[in-house]
Amino acid sequence: MTDWNGTMDLTLPQRLYLLCFDPGRNKLDTASVLVRGSLLRAAAVAELRTRGLLGDRDGKAVRETSAAQPSDPFLAGVLDHVSPHKPCRWFTLLERDWYKAEKIVREQLEAKRLVAGNRVRRLGILPGREVGLADPGQVTTLRENTRNTVLLGGDPAAAPVDAAVLAVFATDGDVRSVFTTQERREHKQAIKALGARVEDALPGLRKALGYAIAARRMSASSG
Repeated sequence: MTDWNGTMDLTLPQRLYLLCFDPGRNKLDTASVLVRGSLLRAAAVAELRTRGLLGDRDGKAVRETSAAQPSDPFLAGVLDHVSPHKPCRWFTLLERDWYKAEKIVREQLEAKRLVAGNRVRRLGILPGREVGLADPGQVTTLRENTRNTVLLGGDPAAAPVDAAVLAVFATDGDVRSVFTTQERREHKQAIKALGARVEDALPGLRKALGYAIAARRMSASSG
């Protein structure tokens, strides 16, 4: 049984994916759909760094070869994109296979029976697939804990890194199922301080994510 008071048995990418659902409507947020893959890659990198499996050297990702390989396949796959012999740019690491990230994480959550996928026919003709939470109420604590990291005005320096990452990435990716546009505007200083907390703990990652988000949105607008 998943511990929904802390969801500590779920990886950061899995928690971030769940946060992309609006529990009331049981649908994925549409504002962040273009950048969801990049957000999940960045969340995986954040977890690898907090576990000590990746480090930063002169602004580049370096693999800590003495650390154990993660058991989670998605985290392991992201880690394997960093050569033990050659550092790579954080942006390069986020860009590798970003378009595969959402499917992988979704299937992990389906295997845990936290997310359910149903085949549908759009317009009565076109085959499609809708994804929903198996139990929308289960995500409420995760969502409220993430929102409270910003909305309650606590000390950003005291926020756990994973909580700060979830809150900041949700704002960077415009995940409106977590924060509305008005909430982001009203709590701009708190979000800025949490962003500094993430940058201090994981230097270079948020900047690389910003570039990745811009690339996704620019590609969509030019297409």
